[in-house]
Amino acid sequence: MTWWHDLIFLSDAGRVAMAGLAFVVVALIAMVAERLRGKRARIDRVGCMPWMTIFLFAAVIGGGLLATALPALLKG
Repeated sequence: MTWWHDLIFLSDAGRVAMAGLAFVVVALIAMVAERLRGKRARIDRVGCMPWMTIFLFAAVIGGGLLATALPALLKG
């Protein structure tokens, strides 16, 4: 139960870092989905999901949140 206690009483910088990591995970999922869409056999069947836009949005937001939280986390 100690990890649950640590997660509940996380500092603000820790919460920002967790949100940044979540956005980075979404960006990685969107990158994999874009690669799979590009490698499909019937390229004329286009999808309606803008994976590259989702990737760029999530990567920029996640990177910004992590860059914001990192100095506070390193101080302790």
